[in-house]
Amino acid sequence: QVQLVESGGGLVQAGGSLSLSCVASGSIFKIAVMGWYRQAPGKQRELVANIINNSVTTYADSVKGRFTISGDNAKNTVYLQMNSLKPEDTAVYYCNVVVLTPTQTPWNYWGQGTQVTVSS
Repeated sequence: QVQLVESGGGLVQAGGSLSLSCVASGSIFKIAVMGWYRQAPGKQRELVANIINNSVTTYADSVKGRFTISGDNAKNTVYLQMNSLKPEDTAVYYCNVVVLTPTQTPWNYWGQGTQVTVSS
């Protein structure tokens, strides 16, 4: 089993910044993907950004140029730096990790979610 512990988030005014972090612990052979999703009220959960093999990054168009994802494999930690926040960024943000077993079977894990609220 793998546990994900998220931290960061909170309330910020539009134009401000917040930083999220997520630490994975437990039975980890190899982390293939670490990322962040978000879900606003009444909307589907969507990908915000992810990092594959601690090198290749992907961003949603809506956050490109404002958010930066980074990872630290040694600490099994992924970070999301969010700048120039907008009210439409308000959502619950979920950490997501895909862990590979020694036989290369992928297992998908989710954090408990952390609220980000951007006031106008």
